[in-house]
Amino acid sequence: MKTTECRFTATPEKGEVSAILIRPEKATRLLVLAHGAGADMRSSAMQSIAEAMARENIATFRYNFPYKEAGKSGVDSPKTATATVRSAVREAARLEPKLKLLAGGHSFGGRMTTTAQSQEPLENVVGLVLCSFPLHAPGRAGIERAEHLKAIKVPMIFHSGTRDEFADLDLWQPVVKKLGKRATLHLIDTGNHSYKVLKKTRTSTEDVFDEIARTTREWVDNL
Repeated sequence: MKTTECRFTATPEKGEVSAILIRPEKATRLLVLAHGAGADMRSSAMQSIAEAMARENIATFRYNFPYKEAGKSGVDSPKTATATVRSAVREAARLEPKLKLLAGGHSFGGRMTTTAQSQEPLENVVGLVLCSFPLHAPGRAGIERAEHLKAIKVPMIFHSGTRDEFADLDLWQPVVKKLGKRATLHLIDTGNHSYKVLKKTRTSTEDVFDEIARTTREWVDNL
């Protein structure tokens, strides 16, 4: 397995951001992976997702949004964030032109990836992997954030915890069902938005991130 750190231009206005490519020797796909609003590409969750994907022979290219690269609080505008997603996809394809591309991310990063895809398909991306998609803010249940998903034509897999405070299952499950065959909802038993689980009541003994990577690989194999 090879790990490479690099930089690429997010947008002409915001300049360069950092990225990490992890490529297993037998990689079959490359997942372009965006971080959540309060994290960055080096967070423990992002690292755990990338390492678990590598064990399933899925390479990852994870990167910072400009606001995190600059050490700022808050998030980038949707225009900047979606442009950064597109730049990351292009850079990943340049670095690994022989691997088929997936794109996605955790929470905010996944939402910005789906937003970009809904506006104009991401070049050569064959599927989206969304971890803890933020359907609504905690305590403010609604489905408005999912409206743009209807415009997406490529397959999507959503990894959502059954205790995710950003995705009320009574709302989320019908939304995904209406998306039809192109959407798959994989529920993480007792997981919250950060994938912390209740060990005493969780029925599975499998590591959460291994479960996410395994089900992603199984889903990818059927694309």
